[in-house]
Amino acid sequence: MTLRSPEASDSASTIHSGSGDGTSPPGASQEAPEQEDRIAVSMGELRRSGWYWGNMTVGEAKERLQDTPEGTFLVRDSSHTDYLLTISVKTSAGPTNLRIEYREGKFRLDSVVCVRSKLKQFDSVVHLIEYYVLLSKNKKMEPETLPNRTVHLWLVKPLYTSTPSLQHLCRMTVNKCTDKIHELPLPMRLKDYITEYRYHV
Repeated sequence: MTLRSPEASDSASTIHSGSGDGTSPPGASQEAPEQEDRIAVSMGELRRSGWYWGNMTVGEAKERLQDTPEGTFLVRDSSHTDYLLTISVKTSAGPTNLRIEYREGKFRLDSVVCVRSKLKQFDSVVHLIEYYVLLSKNKKMEPETLPNRTVHLWLVKPLYTSTPSLQHLCRMTVNKCTDKIHELPLPMRLKDYITEYRYHV
């Protein structure tokens, strides 16, 4: 996956990856009620992740990521009115930003029109992030001959707002080991807690 070098503003970057279809997103006010419900569920998952920073400026994100290893990332609210969220990530050229677009019930990375139709789409933001994190860790993204002013984009390690709770770390470990949570010999309340966040990142 590649993207253009970081800009000072919260701007879209060029991405190459995955498969999918769709066009540019409408504003949040144009969403149908069922889509608003889907956004609400996705935002609930995102808040439970521990690496959603909410309202944060480009400068604040850059400052948070400046001294972190390459591949460190966070998700924050987008400063662009047509987008809900932005990924801020530390690349080899420094911190940069990439918008997440939402259209017709699906989330995907924002990109130029010629690449957009190839990008994979997801039902939730956390699932989108998990996909690219696993892709990076499994080294399935083959390096390409990069055009001028492009850098590799790796999503490797989330930057948490605070130290994750032991309970949260445990449920991520359980989810890594099995997808049959309701078959485990655990109290129902504990099973419900584990299934509230079914992701590995």
